[in-house]
Amino acid sequence: MALVPSQVLRVAILLSYCSILCNYKAIEMPSHQTYGGSWKFLTFIDLVIQAVFFGICVLTDLSSLLTRGSGNQEQERQLKKLISLRDWMLAVLAFPVGIFVVAVFWIIYAYDREMIYPKLLDNFIPGWLNHGML
Repeated sequence: MALVPSQVLRVAILLSYCSILCNYKAIEMPSHQTYGGSWKFLTFIDLVIQAVFFGICVLTDLSSLLTRGSGNQEQERQLKKLISLRDWMLAVLAFPVGIFVVAVFWIIYAYDREMIYPKLLDNFIPGWLNHGML
């Protein structure tokens, strides 16, 4: 039952997303106090989707490690459902939304930075957190 590097990487990515979410929620920005709060930003929604996706990946990895060779049909059936959920979430939510957010953000950023990420936000959001969210 040795850990595979991809499993360790998924845990590291999940912890990274969780720390970025905690740091982002700790920032006091005027736009967080208005209707919708952080949830009106597609970058934040994408961050949550990615964190949930990698949480499911880690749960799938742990389940497969624990059920390997047990021979229990019920556990195998539950693991297959979890794998199907992980695959569905990647195909329907995590990948398409992630690609869309990154592509649109950087295209608009290259065209006119003030349209999507005004210099005023540099006072609230550090550069590393901005790049971590994308």
